[in-house]
Amino acid sequence: MLFPTTIAGSLPKPEWLAEPNMLWAPWKSKGEELARAKRDATLLAVKLQEDAGVDIVTEGEQARQHFVHGFLEKVDGIDFAHKVEMGIRNDRYKAMVPQVTAPLTLKGRVHADEARVARTHTKNKLKFTLPGPMTIADTVADKYYGDKVKMAFAFAELLNAEARALQTDGVDVIQFDEPAFNVFMDEVSDWGIKALERAAEGLTCTTAVHICYGYGIKANTDWKETLGSEWRQYEDIFPAIAKSPIQQVAIECRNSKVPLDLLALLPGKVIQAGVIDVASDTVETAEEVVKVIEAVAKFVPLGNIVATTNCGMAPMRRDIAEAKLAALGAGAKLARQKLG
Repeated sequence: MLFPTTIAGSLPKPEWLAEPNMLWAPWKSKGEELARAKRDATLLAVKLQEDAGVDIVTEGEQARQHFVHGFLEKVDGIDFAHKVEMGIRNDRYKAMVPQVTAPLTLKGRVHADEARVARTHTKNKLKFTLPGPMTIADTVADKYYGDKVKMAFAFAELLNAEARALQTDGVDVIQFDEPAFNVFMDEVSDWGIKALERAAEGLTCTTAVHICYGYGIKANTDWKETLGSEWRQYEDIFPAIAKSPIQQVAIECRNSKVPLDLLALLPGKVIQAGVIDVASDTVETAEEVVKVIEAVAKFVPLGNIVATTNCGMAPMRRDIAEAKLAALGAGAKLARQKLG
């Protein structure tokens, strides 16, 4: 089937699970009640995607407070009790982050519960997202390793263990989210890709990397205004990604200033093309989705295009996110009729 659909990863959480319309939203309950609420929200996220015609569903990241810290909470050697303020993504914004204070080890499985719930309750292909090692290293304070690269590779080993376990759980696609890739371009080619490859080592399921210019939050939208009329940062890192064994690359394409001709630097890769803008509350029409797919198809074979969202939808209003899911499904269906 041409143009299978998926989402970047996250969906908004129901208001009975967490505070709506915000990142780092506090949970509304705790203990067993919270565990049940996370399970119910995961089921709802899967159902909403199925109803919208999404072919490769995710668990909506409903059990994670944040796409990075949802992983870190299950890692020993990290002090969450004494967070420090740190500049994120080359000081694009400040955040209170935990500190690495000892050797990093997994406490056990990280995402077993939500992966098994999602796998049990859908016959669709299932994608699971994990933060990439470079992005994690840019989202915690290092008080132990004294070397960002060494710490990133320590995280890569833990990510690999969880990724292999998710594969055993029946996950079809494992996607590593690396928004730091378009900030530290020199480091990507130097060690970032190698750390990513370590995280994906030995996987036989489909592997993907999501790189983007961030959620639709003010710090990101303000930063984008400084980048000029063309965003060519990917020109520096696509050649390194092209040589890697990672099979899919997720790129924002809707209302993006990324020149789509750069996609030609990724020969043979499946492109998850972002056809839904998560930085705008305006809901796309099916025809607008088709236009983006047509533009991408000038540089990518039709059979190598997956339609997706530009980024996660965690901070978005639920009604708007659901309407955008429907637009994604309808647009891909129309594209199959027109281009298939």
